Amino acid sequence: MALIDTTKLEVVERLPVWHGRYFDTANMTFAHYECEEGATIHEHSHPEEEVYEVIEGELEIEVAGKAHRARPGLVVVAPPNTPHFVRALTDGKLIVIDYPARKTV
Repeated sequence: MALIDTTKLEVVERLPVWHGRYFDTANMTFAHYECEEGATIHEHSHPEEEVYEVIEGELEIEVAGKAHRARPGLVVVAPPNTPHFVRALTDGKLIVIDYPARKTV
């Protein structure tokens, strides 16, 4: 699997107004999301490290109780087993990467 056309992946709405296209490599899980202003991802944690890279728009990402504003050029990392919560401050696009690959998406 050397080349993946993410535009051809199925769009899944796992949470209200979070539309994602997902794929795994041998070691990582990737989610290409589009979200609407006001959309949230409930506080949760998991054994994988999770990286949020905003392509368009702005998010508030709370990691271990500390809020961060993420926008293009800024990346937020949630360490393994650390509670985190996401709120879309604007409509946006982002890539979320989990390492190691998630058992389920």
